[in-house]
Order: sequence, then C-alpha cells, then structure tokens
Amino acid sequence: MVNTAIVLAQESEPSPIIPHASEIILGLVAFLLLLWVLQKFAFPRFEALYKERAEKIEGGIKKAEEAQAEAQKALETYQAQLAEARAESARIRDDARLEAEQIKAELRTQAQEEAARIVAQGRAQLEAQRAQIVAELRADLGRTAVELASRVVGESLEEEARRRGTVDRFLDELDSVSARN
Repeated sequence: MVNTAIVLAQESEPSPIIPHASEIILGLVAFLLLLWVLQKFAFPRFEALYKERAEKIEGGIKKAEEAQAEAQKALETYQAQLAEARAESARIRDDARLEAEQIKAELRTQAQEEAARIVAQGRAQLEAQRAQIVAELRADLGRTAVELASRVVGESLEEEARRRGTVDRFLDELDSVSARN
C-alpha cells in the first residue's frame, strides 16, 4: 500500500521533467513572437548589412581589378615610351656618328686641299726663286763670260748688242749641252 500511495502521490504532483501545458503554450507564443520580431526587423537589417558588405567587397575587387588594369596599361605605355626613347637615342647616336664621319671627311678633304695649296704655293715660290736665280746667274755668267772673252779675244766686247748676242749664244750652247746630258 505504501507503494501505491507513492505512485498516486507522484501522479498528482507535477512532474519536474515535463512542464505544464500552460507553460508550453506560453513559451511557444513567446518564441513565435520573438521569431516574428526577428524576421520583421532584425533579419532584414542583417540581410541589408550582408548585402552592403558583399557589394563593398565586390566593388573593392572591381576597383582593384580596374586599378590593376590601369597599372598594366601604364606599364605598357611606359615600356612603349621607353622603347621609343631607346630607338630615338639609337637614331640620334647613329646620326651623330654619320655627322662625325662627314665632318671628319670634310676636314680631311680641307686639310688635303690646304696641303695641296701650300705645296703648290711652295712650288710656285721655288719656281719663281729658281727663275730669279737663273736670271741672276745668267747675268753674272754673261758678265763673267764677256769679261773672260774680252781678255781672250783681246778686244772689247763692251758694246751692248754684241755682248748680248755673244752671251745669249753661249748660254744657248750651255743649255743644249746640258739638255743632251
């Protein structure tokens, strides 16, 4: 009997494990109310924040891709300009070499012309001096010859015409003898 009384007593007392129906209904209503409030207000804000962050991240990625594309274009432009500058410097260097060769050739030609002119001028001076010396020698030789001839012949060859004829004949004979040798 004591056992049955314990069992009966247990049935009439509330169970600590199973809650009362009113508590279950109240808890279910509170949970549904909380779920409705979260769906109505909190979840849309979370979704908006999530969407905004995703757009920012996508925008950042897009901006980074655009910046990378711009940097690539700038790099290509820089490399093209660098190649163009190198080609330009090579062209300028080649032009300078050609110009230096032309200037060197012109200076060489001018120097050769100047040397030829100096040599020609020297030869002309030598020829003029030679002609002057030959004329002086002829005159001296003529006087000496006239003087010697007048001693040998014994008569005076002072007359100008005779003397000139005799001197000229003597010099012509000397020229013909030297031309044969």
